[in-house]
Amino acid sequence: MLLESIIIVIYTIAIILIFMYALAQLNLLYNYLSSKKKKDTCEKFDLSKSEETPYVTIQLPVFNEMYVMERLLENIALIEYPREKLEIQVLDDSTDETVESTCNHIEKLAATGLDITHITRTDRQGFKAGALKEGLEIAKGEFIAIFDADFLPQPNWLKRTIPYFKNKKIGVVQTRWGHINRNYSLLTRIQAFALDAHFTLEQVGRNSKGHFINFNGTAGVWRKDCIIDAGNWEGDTLTEDLDLSYRAQLKNWEFKYLEDVETPAELPVVISAARSQQFRWNKGGAENFRKMLWRVIKSKNISAKTKVHGLLHLLNSTMFLSIFTVAILSIPMLYIKNEYAHLRNYFYVMSFFVTSTIIFFVCYWFMYKSIYGSGFKKFFSYIGMFFTFFSIAMGFSLHNSIAVLEGHIGKRSEFVRTPKFNISTLKDSWKGNKYLRKKVSPHVIIEGGLMAYFGFGMYSAFVVGDQGGDFGLFPFHLMLFIGFGYVFFKSLSSKA
Repeated sequence: MLLESIIIVIYTIAIILIFMYALAQLNLLYNYLSSKKKKDTCEKFDLSKSEETPYVTIQLPVFNEMYVMERLLENIALIEYPREKLEIQVLDDSTDETVESTCNHIEKLAATGLDITHITRTDRQGFKAGALKEGLEIAKGEFIAIFDADFLPQPNWLKRTIPYFKNKKIGVVQTRWGHINRNYSLLTRIQAFALDAHFTLEQVGRNSKGHFINFNGTAGVWRKDCIIDAGNWEGDTLTEDLDLSYRAQLKNWEFKYLEDVETPAELPVVISAARSQQFRWNKGGAENFRKMLWRVIKSKNISAKTKVHGLLHLLNSTMFLSIFTVAILSIPMLYIKNEYAHLRNYFYVMSFFVTSTIIFFVCYWFMYKSIYGSGFKKFFSYIGMFFTFFSIAMGFSLHNSIAVLEGHIGKRSEFVRTPKFNISTLKDSWKGNKYLRKKVSPHVIIEGGLMAYFGFGMYSAFVVGDQGGDFGLFPFHLMLFIGFGYVFFKSLSSKA
């Protein structure tokens, strides 16, 4: 009974952690809906007056962006802002032939009167954080706008963000990500679904009540003084944006999130690219939890509720570890439940996972209808999308759990960029992209084994116990079977 007891305890802890996270999401939903009733009374610069128009530097951190570099530069050149108060820094850490082509393109743009410079480094120390820090040292702007290579801000983007900095307490203005290739494939639709939840429910839900949010690495503007006051960019985590965001807010800088300003970007279209991005984000989240845990707990400047939301925010990626634990132990738990009749009441009480799923279902519906609209047909489509998203998200749980564990134990790794493709329609092809990984990750083989494992879980529903089976976990195991199967086969077909 010792082994069974250990399994029950670990399973229970994981279930409770997921339930706590679901309750936090429910609170964010309440905050999100409450925020819709409020009017924005934030004071703003009048950019029609020269004396109120601040100097802005746009930083473009890039690394081997053959397929999107020209698109990026042409788009940034269209930004509407007084030329005499705008500087563009291309922070180019590239190691391939794009360095020369980028330099040539920048020279052509500079010839038009645009203040644009090409900044290269002899090494990639600090990766993206190091490039941003080096550019900051010579930046002319009072405010620093940052765009990754796959982002395409609208021409009036600065005119819609810079005015909010009239409030001297605001250190960051962050905008919502859009998706130019949302409907390219099931993979892009799932990624868009997850990101939309973050950029509506979570960012608005936290920001509207003064809880900590994060600069998302791109499509936002920093006050230069805020960056310096918070300790500048540091490259000791894979998510330097989350790190600096928390250090700034712990020093009482305020962040402004603009849900109505959408900045279009390209989603990864190949699962290997999505895997590398997910790994970096989830490992970086765990690294920041280690780095910021005690700073948040000990801070005397923030409320207890903000501390709780902050810690849960930093533990976002760790939820994958909890979900993976519940998934793996669910099959032994199915047998334990039917072997020990006196534990049945415990299993009824521990239906937190079902409750958590219902909470997520309700929360994400409000996000979904804010983007796609409401109505019976939309709700029916949402049901399919939600369970598809949930299944594939759980299919990533092994991959993301490994990232989380590495982050928590402090294992260092390089900043692996996400390959860009310049793909927005079904006619575009990702094949032949020179930046794709050629080898199949060993994790993929394990994911194939997990698909079979949860297939066994579905089979067990028919044979377990002496009452003609137990189908309570069958839907859960079916979703896991589908999720791991999707990740396994897609990874093999696209050379993950």
